Amino acid sequence: MPSSPSVAVLLDVDGSLIDSNWLHTLAWHRALRRHDHEVAMYRIHPLIGMGGDRLVQELVGHGVDGAGDTHQEEYDALAGDVCVLPGARDLVRAIRDAGAQPVLATSSRPEALAPARELLDVEEHLGDVTDSGDVEDPKPSPDIFATALERAGVPPERAVAVGDTGWDMQSARAAGVPAIGLLTGGWRGPELVAEGAAEIYEDAASLTEDLALSIIGRALERA
Repeated sequence: MPSSPSVAVLLDVDGSLIDSNWLHTLAWHRALRRHDHEVAMYRIHPLIGMGGDRLVQELVGHGVDGAGDTHQEEYDALAGDVCVLPGARDLVRAIRDAGAQPVLATSSRPEALAPARELLDVEEHLGDVTDSGDVEDPKPSPDIFATALERAGVPPERAVAVGDTGWDMQSARAAGVPAIGLLTGGWRGPELVAEGAAEIYEDAASLTEDLALSIIGRALERA
């Protein structure tokens, strides 16, 4: 394996590596209720994966002071139910073993990402980490992926993004990075393709099994 991998794989976390999208949905529902906004969960779930401020704006039409902190409190109360998705750890290791650089690139707040990283337990395999604290505008803006690329030291054409929502796909497309969509966040395959996914896999485990034949494998062949 080269000491400085020439291909980066930009990995979303929530819904892609850890099974948390529905817990975030419940946490936002409870948080907005505490701020006197009753929002049905079917409206919240499709927005999970975009930045929290934009999510609130989309749901209630304006910003809500303190909503992000309240959401974090509610999510922390549910943290015991968060688990690693099938094949997530194996995927990170397989990417590194194949000679690419696995990079976490998420709209999560730093305080939410810390326990997720502890749960994943793949720190020794990671190249770098980018979260919402590192950018002005999180997903679906390209900033998360663009910052991750800069830190990884690779251009967009030598990177692949992996995510589970349309917001991941939009962000990757805006950053010029081809993307793989996973079905573990609740979005359907055709929805992810419509937002720009080049390939669809059921979960991290199925992507790991097919890694050499995926666009990640092809990027490594070209590098």
